[in-house]
Amino acid sequence: MEMSSKTAREIYAEVKSNPARKKFGFGKKAALINIDPQKAYTCVGEFKTAYETDPRQLEYINELAKKFRAKGWPVVWTHVAYMQDASDAGIWGTRTDTEDSLQNIKFGSRRSEFDDRLEIDRVKDVIYLKKMPSAFFETQLQSLLVWHQVDTVILTGGSTSGCIRATAVDALSRGYRTIVPEECVADKHESYHFANLTDLLLKYADVEDVSSVYQWLDGSTPEELSVIAD
Repeated sequence: MEMSSKTAREIYAEVKSNPARKKFGFGKKAALINIDPQKAYTCVGEFKTAYETDPRQLEYINELAKKFRAKGWPVVWTHVAYMQDASDAGIWGTRTDTEDSLQNIKFGSRRSEFDDRLEIDRVKDVIYLKKMPSAFFETQLQSLLVWHQVDTVILTGGSTSGCIRATAVDALSRGYRTIVPEECVADKHESYHFANLTDLLLKYADVEDVSSVYQWLDGSTPEELSVIAD
């Protein structure tokens, strides 16, 4: 094992700036998957479980959603919530049992609600309830992507070390080009955040500046989709 005194942020910066690092790249059609941007994780100062990395994260996510809708591409929002007795939380809900614990995000609670700053189109967008880290696990996401002939997924939300990573691994395993806009994901601590961005970069996804994702979306007109380079 290689030893280092560098911080997770420093290691990430080195990996990201490596010009020899091959990218998966964007494909022909994408889906935007916004993972658990709910109050339990976004309302910093109200809930201990909440976190913020880039203060404009939700603004960027809203802009991405607008661009996806304009292209007629899928916009997906996921959230977690559990029954009153938490009997649907599985083994994941057994490690702690405090008011801040995962299994105590109850249906109908403020912690289960999407952040009020999000611009969700409840007619056009897709909303999935999930129980486990990956947005693919026991949801209809895979069927949705197949129907829309998607080959690329853009992941936003949190946490970087948890549900983002789990979804990225599942996306890669299913053959999707996976893109993580750096400013659009967040975690509780910078160490977890940057260590997992590094791991995503090296193994499972392309971590891009959100401006690069905007540029791709703005440049990919329906007529151009068939000639986008792999």
